[in-house]
Amino acid sequence: MEILTLYNNLATYLLLAAVLFGLGIYGFITRRDFVGMLISAEIILNSAALNFMAFNRFLSPDPATGQIFTLFIMAIAAAEAAIGLSLIVVVYRYYLTIDCQDVTKLHG
Repeated sequence: MEILTLYNNLATYLLLAAVLFGLGIYGFITRRDFVGMLISAEIILNSAALNFMAFNRFLSPDPATGQIFTLFIMAIAAAEAAIGLSLIVVVYRYYLTIDCQDVTKLHG
């Protein structure tokens, strides 16, 4: 029963979201390819969605508020993934690499 009370508080969810956010920032900084950076950005957005849902669960009087924000975050993440992957395909076709340090001449 103590394990259930450990996982059923706001601080646990906020700690998990902070760990996800930290991992996302670390991955975004250390990755050299665009796909890894895109995945790291998705992890950062998921940590924000987890924060909204945690605050919705424990503090909000209206249960739909956090869920609506999380749905918007999911829509933004899907659009970001689609646009990001299409840009990665275009960069790969032009430069034949997805390494961000090899792509230096981005003028049109």
